[in-house]
Amino acid sequence: MSLLHIEEPAGKAGAWDGSHPLWRLGFRPFYLVAAGFAALAIPLWMLRYLGWWPAGAESWLHVGFAWHMHEMVFGMAAAVVVGFLYTAAFNWTGNWTPVRGKLAALVALWLLGRLAMLLAPPLAGALVDWLFLPAAAWPLWRVMQKAGNRRNYFLVGLLVLMAVANGVFHAVTLGWLAVNPIAPVQAAILVVVLMEGAIGTRIIPMFTRNGAPGTTPIVQPKLDKWSLGLLAAFALGWVAGVPAWLIAPVGVAAAALVLLRLWRWQALKTGRVPLLWIMHLSYAWIAAGLVLLVLSRWQMVSASAGFHALTVGSMAGLILGMMTRTTLGHTGRPLRAGRAETAMFALIQFSALTRVLSALGWDGGVGTLVLSAACWTVAFSLYAYVYAPYLTSPRADGKPG
Repeated sequence: MSLLHIEEPAGKAGAWDGSHPLWRLGFRPFYLVAAGFAALAIPLWMLRYLGWWPAGAESWLHVGFAWHMHEMVFGMAAAVVVGFLYTAAFNWTGNWTPVRGKLAALVALWLLGRLAMLLAPPLAGALVDWLFLPAAAWPLWRVMQKAGNRRNYFLVGLLVLMAVANGVFHAVTLGWLAVNPIAPVQAAILVVVLMEGAIGTRIIPMFTRNGAPGTTPIVQPKLDKWSLGLLAAFALGWVAGVPAWLIAPVGVAAAALVLLRLWRWQALKTGRVPLLWIMHLSYAWIAAGLVLLVLSRWQMVSASAGFHALTVGSMAGLILGMMTRTTLGHTGRPLRAGRAETAMFALIQFSALTRVLSALGWDGGVGTLVLSAACWTVAFSLYAYVYAPYLTSPRADGKPG
């Protein structure tokens, strides 16, 4: 089955044994804990960044720049990716991904990793945190292998690459490798962007065609392959430290193809459908991030601007867009965005804009960062508040999942 079919489960219906609805499919607990963590982690980091710590807190609470980078990618984003892939793989294969006790154990491991990164000694924290991605990737691989779902094997491979990057990060912070700790985090961000590129290529045109009457998105498989190939080439070049003169044309070409495909997908006709414009606009941030990274290689802007365009603009925007859409679809509710959804989508985009402007040196100073953090926090808090009842209740239509 295709990644296109992520809203109508095609898995085998089964009798439930009285387990709580939260543990009936991967998106339910992972979306909930990811949103809650996202809403808490950024305010915690801002308190540390602004120096508003209680006396002595720094001696036992391991919140710093490395923690902030790590937790946004290997903590929050990893949870959403795993929750999404478990749910999608259930559709692709017709076989259950981890549910009930096994799913609860994986969520507990993820939560333990977040606590360990905050409170545990460095070596213990690194070990507990690193275990999550391999533990999550293995059952996903087994489900796909059992069904012969070779088309999506590469997504398991990308999870493994994230685990490798996480291992390198911990090796660096423990003093075992002499590498800039930012490098493995940037590599992991680019891996997630590759996932976004591949998944968005498959679903955004289809969602647009189905959700915006009168649209006829144009899809060209060859153009899509070129776009994803250039994106992968740029990611490899960035991680490998390819010279600016060589990586720049790759990045510009990749950005141009992203924008060209969005235009052909008729992004401009989705303005009245929040569940669609959030996906188109967030996908467009990939192009913005690539251009900013190219400029940073010429030392014209900070690389921080490019990576925040990719993380806050693209990653967080697509995360909120997909979390709302898949939650509504997989809990048997209409695919309609209300005021809460529209507000969280607008807030995350404003958070991205202000964060990138701050990284570009806009004179708003600390106030701009605080505003960006506040918009981020409210956006994810809204999701957690509005969607917690959906995630913890049985499907409205009585179907399994």
